[in-house]
Amino acid sequence: MNQLTAAKGRVQSIDILRGIVMVLMALDHTRDFFHITAFTADPLDAATTTPALYFTRWVTHFCAPTFLFLAGVSAYLVGKRRAKPELSGFLIKRGIWLILVEMVLVTLALTFNPLYNNIFLQVIWAIGISMILLGLIVRLPYKVIFSLGVLIVAGHNLLDYPEAARNNDVGFFWDLVHNGRFDAYLLAPNYRLFIVYAFLPWTGIMLMGYCAGRLFEPTVDPARRRKVLISVGLGAIALFVVLRLINGYGNPFPWQSRDTSLQTFFAFMNVQKYPPSLMYTCITLGPALIVLALLENVQNRFTNFVRVFGRVPFFYYVIHFYLIHILTVIAFYASGYGSNDIVSQQVPFLFRPLDFGYPLWAVYLIWAFIIALLYPLCKWYDRYKSTHFQWWLSYL
Repeated sequence: MNQLTAAKGRVQSIDILRGIVMVLMALDHTRDFFHITAFTADPLDAATTTPALYFTRWVTHFCAPTFLFLAGVSAYLVGKRRAKPELSGFLIKRGIWLILVEMVLVTLALTFNPLYNNIFLQVIWAIGISMILLGLIVRLPYKVIFSLGVLIVAGHNLLDYPEAARNNDVGFFWDLVHNGRFDAYLLAPNYRLFIVYAFLPWTGIMLMGYCAGRLFEPTVDPARRRKVLISVGLGAIALFVVLRLINGYGNPFPWQSRDTSLQTFFAFMNVQKYPPSLMYTCITLGPALIVLALLENVQNRFTNFVRVFGRVPFFYYVIHFYLIHILTVIAFYASGYGSNDIVSQQVPFLFRPLDFGYPLWAVYLIWAFIIALLYPLCKWYDRYKSTHFQWWLSYL
C-alpha cells in the first residue's frame, strides 16, 4: 500500500507529523507544571534564559500552528467523502463541541478546580471557532477560501498598530478576535475568563491548511506534492529571515542586538505566538511543511511510535493534561506541601505553588515518563476507533 494512505484512508505523513508535535506539546505543558521557574521567568528572555531552557520552550512553538494547519488539511480530506452541506454541518457541530470541551474538560484538567473560577480559551477553542468559521465558508470557491487565508495570515499584523496606539487596551471582543494575550475578564465575582488564543490568526492558518489539502488527493503525483511542500516551506523560512532583518512589519516587537552573539540570536528568533505573528507563522510552518514532505515515505520504529499519538489527537490532548496534573498533585505532597498550599494567588492551577518545581533535567525525565504512560492508552483507543463505527467517534 502507498505510504500516503492506510486503513480508513488516513494520510500517514500527517499522522506522523501531528504525533511529533503532540509529543513536543507535552514537553511544554510538563515544563509549565514542573519547572521551578515556569511562572517566575520568561524562558525566551535572551537576557536571563539558558540555551537549554530557551530551546525547550522555542521548539514547542511548532505545535499549535502545525496542529491548526493539519486540522485544516484533514477537514479538506473529510470533505472529499461528503457533500459540501454535510461537511459544513459537521465542521460547525464539531467546532461547537470543541469549544465546550475546552471550557469544561480542558479547563478542569488545567486547574483541578471544580468551581471553575478560572476558564481558559486555548488551542482547542481556537480550533473549534476556526472550524465553525470554515464550516460557514466551505461552500465558497476554493480560490476565495485560499485568498481569505492568505489575507488573514499575511495581513492581520496590520491590527498591531491600532492596538499599540491603545496600549493593547482594546476590549473583550477585539481581544477575542486578535489581541488576546492571556488577558483576564471578570465574568462574575471570583470568576474569570482568560483569552489565551485570539482566534483570527489561527483561523487563517486553518484556512491555509484546508487549501493545502488539495495536495493530498490521490490523483496528485507524490513527487509534485513533495516539491510544492518543500518549495513553500523554504519560501516561508526565507520570508521570515527577510522580514526579521527588515525589522518592521510582521511582528509587533522588533529585535535588538544583545551583549553576546548567542543572546542576539535568541532575540532574533523570539517572535510573538499570542497571537501568532506573520513571522512566527513563517518560521514554524515553513520547517513543518518540509518535514511533512520528507516524512511521506518514512516508516520505522520512531514513526510507528509517534503515529499512534497522531491518530488520536483529541483523546491524547485531553488526557495528557489530566495525567500531568495528577502527577503534579503527587509531587506536590511528596515535596512536603500541605492543604494550605493548594490554592495559590499567583498561579491559577491548584496544587501548583509559585515556588514549586524541579530543575530542567527533571522536567525531561517526567516528560518521558508521561509519554510512556500515554502510549498504551492512545494505542488502545486507536484500536477501539478502528474496530467501532459509532457516529460519536468522529467527534473524538
